[in-house]
Amino acid sequence: MKRVIRKVAVLGSGIMGSRIACHFANIGAEVLLLDICPKELNADEQARGLDLNHKAVRNRIVNAALDSTLKSNPSAIFSKKVIPNITTGNFDDNMKDIATCDWVIEVVVEKLEIKKLIYDQVEKYRTAGTLISSNTSGIPIHLMAEGRSDDFRAHFCGTHFFNPPRYLRLLEIIPTPETKSEVIDFLMHFGDKFLGKTTVLCKDTPAFIANRVGVYSIMALLHLVQKMDLTVEEVDKYTGPVLGRPKSATFRTTDVVGLDTMINVAAGLYNNLPNDKAHQLFELPDYVKKMQENQWLGDKTKQGFYKKIKGADGKSEILALDLKTLEYKAQQKVKSPTLEACKLVDNLRERMKVFAQGTDKAGEFFRTSFFGLFEYVSDRIPEISDELYRIDDAMRAGFGWELGPFEVWDALGVKNALEGMKKYGKEAAPWVHEMISAGHDSFYKVENGIKKYYDIPSKAYKVVPGSEAFIILDNIRSNNTVWKNSGTTITDLGDGILNLEIHTKMNTIGGEVIQGMNKAIDLAEKDFRGLVIGNDGANFSAGANIGMIFMAAIEQDWDEINLAIRMFQNTMMRMRYSSIPVVAAAHNLTLGGGCELCLHADFVQTNAETYMGLVEFGVGLIPGGGGTKEFALRLSDEFKEGQIEQAALRDRFLTIGQAKVSTSGLEAYELGYLQKDKFGITMNRSRLIVDAKNKALELADRGYTQPVRRKDIRVLGKQGLGIVYAGANSMFAGNFISEHDKKISEKLGYVLCGGNLSQPALVTEQYLLDLEREVFLSLCGERKTLERIQSILTKGKPLRN
Repeated sequence: MKRVIRKVAVLGSGIMGSRIACHFANIGAEVLLLDICPKELNADEQARGLDLNHKAVRNRIVNAALDSTLKSNPSAIFSKKVIPNITTGNFDDNMKDIATCDWVIEVVVEKLEIKKLIYDQVEKYRTAGTLISSNTSGIPIHLMAEGRSDDFRAHFCGTHFFNPPRYLRLLEIIPTPETKSEVIDFLMHFGDKFLGKTTVLCKDTPAFIANRVGVYSIMALLHLVQKMDLTVEEVDKYTGPVLGRPKSATFRTTDVVGLDTMINVAAGLYNNLPNDKAHQLFELPDYVKKMQENQWLGDKTKQGFYKKIKGADGKSEILALDLKTLEYKAQQKVKSPTLEACKLVDNLRERMKVFAQGTDKAGEFFRTSFFGLFEYVSDRIPEISDELYRIDDAMRAGFGWELGPFEVWDALGVKNALEGMKKYGKEAAPWVHEMISAGHDSFYKVENGIKKYYDIPSKAYKVVPGSEAFIILDNIRSNNTVWKNSGTTITDLGDGILNLEIHTKMNTIGGEVIQGMNKAIDLAEKDFRGLVIGNDGANFSAGANIGMIFMAAIEQDWDEINLAIRMFQNTMMRMRYSSIPVVAAAHNLTLGGGCELCLHADFVQTNAETYMGLVEFGVGLIPGGGGTKEFALRLSDEFKEGQIEQAALRDRFLTIGQAKVSTSGLEAYELGYLQKDKFGITMNRSRLIVDAKNKALELADRGYTQPVRRKDIRVLGKQGLGIVYAGANSMFAGNFISEHDKKISEKLGYVLCGGNLSQPALVTEQYLLDLEREVFLSLCGERKTLERIQSILTKGKPLRN
């Protein structure tokens, strides 16, 4: 049957319920969010003379929960404009309204008896054939389905989102034996394509896949801390970015999530898995029990493994817990030769080998923890999954690991790791030894750009389901590279489309990237139909290399800076006016020069999680790679649409002047970085390159025509400058901005208004680019600008401009 999700009911408005509701609102669905009615009035309601029958009272709990979520940081919504998609109500008055919903998601408290009471009500009003699911993280799905109607059971399963649902990509789908196959297939596809999730099919086992493996890993580590006499600081240093995991690592993440949450899941596993080989590891160590008694549960109780205090000087300081004395102390710097060696290796898989060979405490920690993990995950097949790739998918998407356990095992070499495991008293499951005996020496392999996994029952490699829909540059680079230099790689995506991949640090743009862009356009114009600019890295681009600009400015080599900026501008213009369509595939940080690149592309296929902005003002500069020119051009086009000129100028000016960065792809459009009909949003990051390629093909198939350079850009001259100068003077007089900020503001306005023209006039793009470059150069010589750039560089912050 054709199934369309237009309206979703979310039953339960707690932390997860309200955030799930927001995420459905993000994708444009109509959402009905319900919760219980209060049993008594609060003080404010009493003062206002309300009674329990008043609508404001009856919906107080759900409205307060949603309001709290809408104020949360990071934001649960893409834009404030999606808020009207959510309607609130209560179980007593509005449960009948679920009859109009295509999907009902239960997110109430984790107590089976309460869930069953909710399902009794759902059975009364739900329309037959519609989806019904639970967001439970631990209650067996089959127990919740017991006693329900045939149609309910056929359309029921677990849909376990991870918190926060907008940002964590995992969605576990847990069917019962009675769940229809078409329901499972639909949820797997819908979660992937429309919710942007890595959907993982799970068996109905305790904690499913991600929490089963993730909590094992954490609990094993909590015990290892005592065995190896490790500190909080050491553990978080060993288990953070060096392992390809979040910066919050282990203990900081536990503080954020809540130690009580981890304890509850661990307790469930301890009680429900008496025969698990790692059963004793799920028992809490004494120091964790003491933390639980003390209510040191993390951020929610203001202290956990870390505690934030204010020192005698009034400055905040974060202390670390001494796990032996249970006293808080100043954090100690972690020193390790192994970690220093790992810093020199950018490739994560190669870094794993270096880590595993370490001879100090860090290396010993790696081997002890990972050899135990390898044993555990190999033993979990087929208990929690029949396919090994699902375990890796779950850990990457749910816990933010760049490599899942089987992928790390592959990186070390399966045979080598097996030998190491024996030395540490660990033994892999028999099927791993059978795999090696059959002549297969890895869990994964890539053939013709397609990733395959070792299938245990057939003892052969099979294509990872769904991977055919993705383009993974790592998988095709070796066979499809057309050209490369130190900062870029040009890859043939097939069907006449090239891809330019930037792979400098933070994907910053320097001379090698400019060279790569021009070469890609050369090749595409000669022998191909279109060009995509995208990568599989953490960010699209954090902007131009300001370190290079800083060094040239210190040496007062203005000719070098002028040449570099001119080359950047010329490359952006060449991209804009090439004979082939150029599509930028933006995701995550898309700042400064990265944003300017998108401003000049024919189309921007952006991931929903794209943080785009022209942020040069923050270091005392203006956008110099065509960004300011482009805002002047778009400002001119807005004049033509009949907007009030001064209002449009103000909005464009403030976007650059306040260095506004979008909190989503949708907000990038609202801020003016993206244009109507010239951008698309891809929910699932893994589909971004494919979607960008398809858009390039679509533009080519339509008969792409090389654009004509603009000579009709209306600028306001002195008429606009007066507005800018008055505003800057007012802000300076009120002590809202510094004298240097006032100067930058006036220079920014100078370019946006087309210079000191006596009256509004039509100018060319080149005229504005020359003004932009002139102003950029003048600001590079300002002492305050250099001080700001130096401050960023010396503090080791990302090069963001």
